[in-house]
Formats: sequence, C-alpha cells, structure tokens
Amino acid sequence: MNAAVVFAPMFAAVQPDSIATPHVDWLGIAPVIALAGAGILIVLLRAMLRTRPAVEPVTMVVAFLGTITAGAMLAWQWCHVRDRGAIVTLATMVRVDPFAIFLGILVVTALFLVLLLSVSYIRPAGLEVPEYLAMLLLSAAAMVIMTTANNLIVVFVALEALSIPLYVLVAFDRRRLASQEAGIKYFVLGSFASAIFLYGVALVYGATGSTSLTGIAHFLAANTLYENGTLLAGMALLIVGLGFKVSAVPFHMWTPDVYQGAPSPITAFMSSATKVAGFAAFLRIFLVAFPIYRTDWRPIIMALAALSLIVGTIAAVVQTDLKRALAYSAIANAGYILIGFAAAAVDDPSAAHRGLEAALFYLFTYTFMTIGAFAVVTLVGRRTHDARHGFDQYRGLATRSPVLAGFLTFFLLAQAGVPLTGGFVAKLEVFGAAVDAQEYWLAIVGVLSAVVLAFFYLRMTVVVFSGDDEAGETPRGPRRRLDAAAVVVLVATAVMVLLLGIVPGTFLHFARDAASLI
Repeated sequence: MNAAVVFAPMFAAVQPDSIATPHVDWLGIAPVIALAGAGILIVLLRAMLRTRPAVEPVTMVVAFLGTITAGAMLAWQWCHVRDRGAIVTLATMVRVDPFAIFLGILVVTALFLVLLLSVSYIRPAGLEVPEYLAMLLLSAAAMVIMTTANNLIVVFVALEALSIPLYVLVAFDRRRLASQEAGIKYFVLGSFASAIFLYGVALVYGATGSTSLTGIAHFLAANTLYENGTLLAGMALLIVGLGFKVSAVPFHMWTPDVYQGAPSPITAFMSSATKVAGFAAFLRIFLVAFPIYRTDWRPIIMALAALSLIVGTIAAVVQTDLKRALAYSAIANAGYILIGFAAAAVDDPSAAHRGLEAALFYLFTYTFMTIGAFAVVTLVGRRTHDARHGFDQYRGLATRSPVLAGFLTFFLLAQAGVPLTGGFVAKLEVFGAAVDAQEYWLAIVGVLSAVVLAFFYLRMTVVVFSGDDEAGETPRGPRRRLDAAAVVVLVATAVMVLLLGIVPGTFLHFARDAASLI
C-alpha cells in the first residue's frame, strides 16, 4: 500500500486550518510588547555595535522610548476600558481592567524613574550599560504581565520572568563581594519560593480542575468540596510564594541582605516595582479566585500583616546601616498594605471596597516615597561606590550637601506619616479601612508601629543635620554637583508625595476606580 495513503489522515489532522488559536487583542498586551521589544532590541544592538562608543547612548534612548511607549499604551488602555469595559484576551488568561492598569502605571513609572537614576550611576560604577538596561526592561515587562494575569500558570511564568533578570541585576556590581553574595542569596531563596508557589498551583488545579482565576471561582461557587484539604494546602503554598515577593514576615529573610548588597538603583526598583507586581498577583488571586474561602485565608493575611509590622519596626530601629534600615522599613510598609488586603476580604461590600482602595493608594504613595529615599542613597553612595551606607556616612550631610539632606529628611518624614505628606493620608486610609472592617486590634498594631518607626526616621534626621566632628572617617572633599537626571527624580518624587498629602482627592478617586476588582 502506498505510504502516502496510509499517513494522509494523520497529516490532515495537523493541518494549520484545524488548529484553533486564541483571539489576541493587541491593545491588551501592547505595554508588554513595548517593554519586551525595547529590551530585545537593546540586546540586538549590543550584538551589532559591540564596543563602539555609540552603543551606550543608543541603548539608553531605546530604553526610554520603550518605557514612554508603554506608558502611552497604558493611558490608551485606561480610556478604552473606562468606555467599553475590561479587555479579556488570550483565552481569558489576560484581563486588562482598571486594577491592572493602575498597577501597570505604577510599574512603568517606577521603571522610568529608575532609568533616570541609573543614567548617572551605571558608568561611574563600571557596569555594562546595554545588559543592565535590557534586563531592567524585560523584568518590568514581566511585572506588567503579573498585573494582568488571570491564570495561575501565567502568574508563575511572569514571576520567573521578572525574577531571573533581578537575580542578575542584584549581583551586577562584580567589584563588590556584597553584591555577588546578595545575588546568590536572592537566587537560592527565590528558587525555593517559586517552587513552593508552583506546588501550590498544582494542588489548586488538583482540587478544582482549573488554573483560571475566574474558572476556579466559578467551580467553587457551583460545587461543595467535602474534602478541601488539598485546596487549603494549595492556598497556603500560594501565600508562601507570594509572601516572599512582597517581603512579608516570616518570608522576609532575604530582604535586608539583598537590599544592602544590590546596586542602589536596583534596590529602588525592587522596593517599588517588584512589590507592586507581587501585591497585584496577591490581591487578584485571592480576591478573584478564592472569595468563598476568605474565612480560611483572611486570618493568615492578618497574621502576616501584624508580624510584618512588628518585626519590620523593631528591626529597623536597631539598624546602623541606612539601606538595611530602609529594607526593614519596607517590610513594615508591606504590613500596612496587608492591612488593607485583609480589610478587602470582609463580607460588607463597602468596607471591602474601601480596604482595596486603601491598599492600592498606599502602594501608589509608597512607590514615590521609597524611590525618592533610595535616590538620595544612590547619590550619597556614589562617593564610596555603594560600599558603605552606615549612619556615620550620613552624619553632617546637611553641611556637605544641603539639597540631599533636605530631600532625605522629607522622604523619611513622609514615611513616618507626617501631615501634609502622602504617607499621612496613606496610613490614615489604611487605618480607616481596618476600623470599617472592625479589625480594631490590627489598626492599633499599625498605629503603634507607626509611632515606633517615627523614632527611627527622626533619629536619622538628627544624624543628617548633626555635626560630623565624630565622623572623622567620613569623606569630605568638594561638593559635587547633582546630575540633571537625578534632580528630576528627586523633584518628581517629592512633588508627588507632597501632592498626595495636600490634594489627595484625585489620586484617591483613581484608586477607587481601580478597586473595581471587587
């Protein structure tokens, strides 16, 4: 018999016409394409231009153009979603709604500010510009994917895609052993966290038969699980994996060492954009897929919030290195966001909506506060190539650089929650959400934590404005002019933090619209 006759049905079964491909709404994934495309283009330019002098300015221009294009696409998405509703594409694996766009704008804004901050940092630090920029853009593209992910598999892929470039960026400063050590620690612990998260995905799939967040929610609403141990174990492992990314206690062990060892612009990027992406997945997964089981996972979220506040506050007060202290402060700030998360899981719809709004507004405010603080750290640390950030390094900073001292004091006071700053309004919103949810004890823990943290911030302010007679080893030398790009970052973040404290109404409405996830 002719072989063609025998295999003809087999070949017919795999004809391209018989393969059903998912519909792709290109507007829904346009920001990701802009960021990833810019990152890949930088890699190609590096391969073609090699060591020519033009490679660095050209790749920097490409990075900024990709970031600005992604921001424009997010603005276009917001107009489209506001008029026509959410964009659901790629077989419902991607959902672009106000929640996703709000957090996507935060990621892209953080990326733009960090790129500006890196302009005056990369070359003096002896780092490879194209590789640095490419990994930053590719990591940010994965973060934007996490804000829109409507499937646990997509969340896991995005989690790995954003983490792998960060592992390299943390260890990018090859001259410092602390940077390499931080990269190894982050890689090892991050790998464990990813494996735990994936195991949680497998257990949830085994219990529900789906990895789609909306599919899981529909299954649990239509069926009663007589044996729900597998599902509860899966949810617990998901909390562990995501708790690592948002630096929640007791999954925070990596944070101080990695923040201290990484190049300061990367620390600024991780403390802002990575936290935004982690909370985007955290909030969407549990508020969309598991609302019926909130009585099971909500106490865990409240416990994580309380532990993060207590451990982060106490540890920050006893530090003598500013970057480590800010790392523990970031852990405490994650606790405030978790308070809003817990409040978003109550039965009362209005209280739940206010809880999510408070969490999103706190993320928005914290992004600018932390980037501004680490911008000052970056500029001060250039003199010692980021090797030292002890308090003695900052003693008498007001004498050597009054501008930097003023900005650092402002951002520290904003994180302390001083009135007329965004930090005050953000904390007030979180505490109000906890009271509306009738979790008074959580609000009390948050208030006490804010009071104790204020001691650290005021202590650091005193160090900055005190004389440097006791710091005989502090390098003095002539005053250095600040780069224009760094000044833009400092001014932009300070203005935003001030606006969030004086006229927060517009931004609160923005967060309220984004809270439509509930």
